[in-house]
Amino acid sequence: MTARFYAPEAHATGDEVALPDDESEHLTRVLRLKRGDRIVVFNGRGLAFDATVQAAGKHAAQVLVGAARAAASEARVAITLIQAVLKGDKMDDVVRDAVMIGVAAIQPVVTARCEVTRASVERGRRRERWERIAVSSAKQCGRALVPVILEPEPFDAVVMLVEERQLPDPALMLIEPQAGADAVSLRELGARRPDEASLIVGPEGGWTPREVATGSERCQLVTLGARTIRSDAMALVATAALFAKWGEY
Repeated sequence: MTARFYAPEAHATGDEVALPDDESEHLTRVLRLKRGDRIVVFNGRGLAFDATVQAAGKHAAQVLVGAARAAASEARVAITLIQAVLKGDKMDDVVRDAVMIGVAAIQPVVTARCEVTRASVERGRRRERWERIAVSSAKQCGRALVPVILEPEPFDAVVMLVEERQLPDPALMLIEPQAGADAVSLRELGARRPDEASLIVGPEGGWTPREVATGSERCQLVTLGARTIRSDAMALVATAALFAKWGEY
């Protein structure tokens, strides 16, 4: 299988571009490729190309962009995952799986019961880490598009972005069955396939009653069965279920 590399500067056949540092190290030190070797590159914005290694030094790699090639097709519904920030490496897993299954963007959100603050996310440079994970997952699954990881926002700000249509509509907020009288099950959602949607997933400790009430004013409250699913698995399960409902599979 031909190795794939992220080359954000690759725009057209004939370009000669440098790979980012992480990609250069993977090419030279891990795979030990050399000048003349054939690879595939993608620019993270939907384009993929055949390419040839032009230079493979210890600290940098240059590639010559060849003919355009097909990448894994994007989902027909562009889902923005609005995910409560999880502790430890659980959020890393969510980002990896969400990119793999085909979400279009990821909006981290800090809620009342999150064990992670916006300040700690910034101090730990976690957004930069999630961006690297998104690139790695896109490489693995064959996508040429790397979903954008948006700046973490507090819950109330995200709800306002939904109301102002700065995040996709419809917005589906997943809650536990007993948490909201206005909730509908996934099977009760209309069958019409939207062009885009937002999927809102809560933290390990669940939503507060105030958050459910606030969300219900601007989002559709949705339940996903009677079983309790871990927060780090819910995004993958729910996205797969929505894609199946909307005819993606």
